[in-house]
Amino acid sequence: MILLALVGIPAAVAAQQPPAQGAVASPPPKIEDTITAAESDPPVRPLVKFNEFEGKLGSIRIGFGLLFDYARFDQDETSKEQFPDLDNQWKYRDGRVLLSGRLGFKRPTTWSAGIMYDGINKEWVMRQTGIMVAVPEIWGHIFVGRTKEGFSLNKVMVGYGGWTAERAQINDATVPILADGVKWLGYAEKARTLWNLGVYGDALSEGQGFSSYSNQISGRLAWLPILSADGGTLLHIGVAERWGKVKDGQLRLKARPGAWAAPFFIDTAQFPADSTRLTGTEIYYRPGSLTFGSEYFFMHTDAPESGNPFFHGGEVVATWLITGEVRTYNTKGGYFNQISPKKPVFSGGPGAWEVVAHFARADLDSKSITGGTYWRFTPMVNWYLSDNFRLEGIYGYGSLDRFGGVGKTQFLQFRIQTQL
Repeated sequence: MILLALVGIPAAVAAQQPPAQGAVASPPPKIEDTITAAESDPPVRPLVKFNEFEGKLGSIRIGFGLLFDYARFDQDETSKEQFPDLDNQWKYRDGRVLLSGRLGFKRPTTWSAGIMYDGINKEWVMRQTGIMVAVPEIWGHIFVGRTKEGFSLNKVMVGYGGWTAERAQINDATVPILADGVKWLGYAEKARTLWNLGVYGDALSEGQGFSSYSNQISGRLAWLPILSADGGTLLHIGVAERWGKVKDGQLRLKARPGAWAAPFFIDTAQFPADSTRLTGTEIYYRPGSLTFGSEYFFMHTDAPESGNPFFHGGEVVATWLITGEVRTYNTKGGYFNQISPKKPVFSGGPGAWEVVAHFARADLDSKSITGGTYWRFTPMVNWYLSDNFRLEGIYGYGSLDRFGGVGKTQFLQFRIQTQL
């Protein structure tokens, strides 16, 4: 109620009724050229409307997201020696409340606040939270607050909208999920070039799980050499660079094997380090309902006591929306949006079906550091029942070279996702 009062919203607006279940929405655009401070864009077909409020001073949208995962593990003898306690289980993955809206200023200004329940530490924490201001004088927007640094297309995408259940291991190990600071996002339409540049610190994130650097600079530049008139065919080529001052002089890189219910398969443990420099390359091609992409990371570590180790890894992905949908690409943010089915299940249609093939590899072995080398191949199926409900069926085959042996693990996973 305090939020409603702040934006001056009449109570009658809160009584809006949701659209009929069979209502047909316009198909989502293949290219999106707007961006806000929100962590994710609202669905094309809103399930309800009473969570959105408009007033004289601005607007508020209240949303949420919830993920539950199931994982079953089939290990060979070496894998059992590496990790003897893998249990087949259902596990809470993520739950968050998402607030967003606009402020009624002359210059376009949007805001967001994300509150997530951390199931591991059993506490509520702030996720993407801040204000974004349009600054056409410098061809873009300025975001101030807690957000993703902007390194890697896959990292920038909202986790609920990715084609796989989890990001590649090298991505999780090397790029913190969030940072506090200032980020400039820009897009030059005629040159079909987009960029972001951010400066971040840990003054407000002390004690947060993602706070592994005391300060960092991160930037990304991408070019769209192919962008058809109707937006259907797209080629994205990008490069990113990141420098970070390691917090308290101790660095640890770690990642799970693509299953949230599993422990960290690759893990360097803490080692003395002053700073890191990370370079990323990315290429994505989207000829309609198909999407092909690859990213690769190279991390140079200023850690003389360990011989200045060098870590690297990447991923390759191919997806096909067999029901004909096209993933919307956002030119202002340089990422792909979530899927909106042409014919949702709740309107009598089949929903959207997507088949995915994904391969990822990460090498955290270098000089005196033995964090392990891991690769995983993942074929999977995504079923988008509507804009708000998604089911994932996942198989994975992983290989871990660590602890003096190479262990093989097969994964059978299932995810239930709902969001508003």
